[in-house]
Amino acid sequence: MPSRSFAFDPASAGRPLRVAAFMSGSGSNIRRLLERGSSAYEVAFIFSDRADGHCQGEKIAHQYGLPYFSYDVRRFHALRGLPRTPVSPAGRAARRAYDQVARRLVRAFGVDLIALGGYMSYLTLPRGVNVHPADLSLTDARGRRRFVGDDAVLDAIAAGQTELRASTLWIDRGVDTGPLLLVSDPLPVELPAPLPELLADPPRLRQVADDHQERLKERGDWAIFPLTIELMAQGRLTITPAGVAALDGRPRPAGVRLSEL
Repeated sequence: MPSRSFAFDPASAGRPLRVAAFMSGSGSNIRRLLERGSSAYEVAFIFSDRADGHCQGEKIAHQYGLPYFSYDVRRFHALRGLPRTPVSPAGRAARRAYDQVARRLVRAFGVDLIALGGYMSYLTLPRGVNVHPADLSLTDARGRRRFVGDDAVLDAIAAGQTELRASTLWIDRGVDTGPLLLVSDPLPVELPAPLPELLADPPRLRQVADDHQERLKERGDWAIFPLTIELMAQGRLTITPAGVAALDGRPRPAGVRLSEL
């Protein structure tokens, strides 16, 4: 299961951080990771949980001369009659079984870190960085993160948030619950009508949320996702044994803002 701590020392390793890129769709985050061209890390291979022609992973791998592997998670579950949701014990056991292929690839390629760039499956492997379209430092009265899951942008807009941010996080056993790493600059929320009017028209509200999520990719995801990987590759960004992000040795439980770098 996902490990609690992580620190990479490039000096003692004598090599760049080795990254496995996991994706499910367009792979725009993985493209930005590759376009950054940092000498601090190298992408070892691209892995996709889709083999139905709807993932751009093979195209990206061909463009950058990388090994590419796909293993369709939907087909895996369908052929075995297993539940796809990881909520139930049977679902989690099925996902661990599915992940054995990726686990062997990670070991074979000597991967240090998994970069989840639009990977839509629950992952049981350790040492992964994900990106989420919400400010995960925002919590409710019980201290729980407010905007998690697939509808984070819609939920934030419906709650009256006036700006949106993206976050990177270290994955753990939960969904969007791991240690917070970086938080992006804000994207202002621009509504075409008063919020009560949009709340009364769910399809229109959904379109507004989808439009904002697309714009947040450029302002948020594409800025902080490759930077997070680079900072970890440089040894500056780590996960402490207590399960908290640290920048240059200083714990940062609320994550790091771009303006602080």
